[in-house]
Amino acid sequence: MGCGFEDLNMTELSYLEAYGYGVSKAATPLMVGLTLIQGAAAKRAVCLDGTLPGYHLHRGYGSGANSWLIQLEGGGWCNTIRTCVYRKKTRRGSSTYMEKQIPFTGILSNRVEENPDFFNWNRVKLRYCDGASFTGDSQDKVAQLEFRGQRIWLAAMDELMSKGMRYAHQALLSGCSAGGLASILHCDEFRELFPRTTKVKCLSDAGLFLDAFDVSGGRTLRNLFGGVVNLQGAQRSLPRSCTNRLDPISCFFPQNIIASVKTPLFLLNAAYDSWQIQASLAPASADPRGNWHDCRMNHARCSAYQIRFLQGFRNQMLNAIKGFSFSKQNGIFINSCFAHCQTERQDTWFADDSPVIGNKAIALAVGDWYFDRSGVKAIDCPYPCDKSCHNLVFR
Repeated sequence: MGCGFEDLNMTELSYLEAYGYGVSKAATPLMVGLTLIQGAAAKRAVCLDGTLPGYHLHRGYGSGANSWLIQLEGGGWCNTIRTCVYRKKTRRGSSTYMEKQIPFTGILSNRVEENPDFFNWNRVKLRYCDGASFTGDSQDKVAQLEFRGQRIWLAAMDELMSKGMRYAHQALLSGCSAGGLASILHCDEFRELFPRTTKVKCLSDAGLFLDAFDVSGGRTLRNLFGGVVNLQGAQRSLPRSCTNRLDPISCFFPQNIIASVKTPLFLLNAAYDSWQIQASLAPASADPRGNWHDCRMNHARCSAYQIRFLQGFRNQMLNAIKGFSFSKQNGIFINSCFAHCQTERQDTWFADDSPVIGNKAIALAVGDWYFDRSGVKAIDCPYPCDKSCHNLVFR
């Protein structure tokens, strides 16, 4: 597809991922080193450029010594040879370019005052270097591209099981953005790793990508996902419960998967997801005259008509989760913010001025749901009623 998708991939890499690592105002964050999965090459579980995949692990202690939190990194997708070749030269396609240490903030923080429920768990950030939400399994020899997301997922799980995760009493698979989609796609597979006695749940942050029409009436995101699935051979890794009844591209969209996920799942999403507005609803490719440019960068500049369009998107999101929300085991937190990825940033996860619905911050809502302290089905009133949002504004 046209240049819009390159822009779209850059959009997530440059704008939104820059916001991914929130730094606590109070303290310097914990820095955690990168570990490469040495046995991965033998399983052909490699990044786009053939390098070894990696993760960052900070060990738990005390009451959390046998609890494991896995956070799948996000960062867009590559849907063409060209975008995947570009990606090979970045941290999103090669461990050569990955930071050797990253900050653990938000749900990964090791401080009780920043992360009350998971601070002393074993916490893992699995790096994302396949460009298909850990699902592909093919290659392109001519372009020297390895599409091995599904193998990376399996190799990483094997490695973590050998590092003690097999003894987990409780486990939570989470992820944000493309990683949030991956946490939905792999949720039941994750559950299968453990005995029935282990408490296992999944959390998707900003992973509720909708199969929506863009402002020109086109289907920008469906076209992108179609490229990802077909190029990378993802269909074999998608949940059978979906591919038995729908085409593989539809089964890359969470709205078609969530109702049949058997494992308890929590959906955390901004009703006006910044990435979806910029890259799926109103990308430059669907807005040649630039009518949406100002609104896309800053919601305060949206016209009444544009806000109505975005309210329609919110309605679509609420419709998509209707059946899902009936299940007692599932959790929901949909806040009316212009945001994307709220678990990894300290200011949005748990801080004095964090976003709330009904006085409950995201960290407390997720904790209440995970530990069965209470059911969580929190849906905000529509924009502009929520004054607690940390809305993203782009220059």
